[in-house]
Amino acid sequence: MVIDALVREILDLATSRSRVVVGFTGPPGAGKTTVARRATRELAERVGDAHVGYLPMDGFHLATPMLRLLHRVDRRGAEDTFDVDGFVATLRRAATPGTEVYTPDFDHTLGEPIAAASLIATTATIVVVEGNYLGFGGAWAPVRGMLDQLWFVDLPDAIRQQRLLARHVATGRSVDDALEWIRTVDDPNAALIRTTRDRCDGTLDSTVIE
Repeated sequence: MVIDALVREILDLATSRSRVVVGFTGPPGAGKTTVARRATRELAERVGDAHVGYLPMDGFHLATPMLRLLHRVDRRGAEDTFDVDGFVATLRRAATPGTEVYTPDFDHTLGEPIAAASLIATTATIVVVEGNYLGFGGAWAPVRGMLDQLWFVDLPDAIRQQRLLARHVATGRSVDDALEWIRTVDDPNAALIRTTRDRCDGTLDSTVIE
């Protein structure tokens, strides 16, 4: 699906409700953040910035000091290295029409989450949400019910792994360390996340998004 068709579908959905919430999920490196941010920009160009909000799950990463305390620094990005209750509570507020919500994000330069990085205004009629675990059960289970649509973003593993390698090396890892991280953290997460594909409304191949 090209981005224009996706945006039209979201806009059509938004005509029937006060605030529509659309999610993008998928494995690490599949391009979900790129697709979600592009959809957000395209939507804002059509209806105005004040009518579109953005909520990234990455803003709910546990900070490094907490990961050290929990002995999970070497597994950052795994399901249990996020503030799931905080994310669910924030999404619940973001899904409520007329609410104003400050949302966190993740600073890849610092390698840490940043509080109140952006704002979902009271006037927002569309909220775009993205993250690995939007289709999960357990503590994440309430999330799916708050999403009017959920799209699964994926691409072939060879391309996904190359993107991850470039990303990890750019943040200072050696090639060997990056490959080990992909093998022990990213790929197991990818396999787990792909089990939620059937809870999504459709699949987007990020290599053909135009």
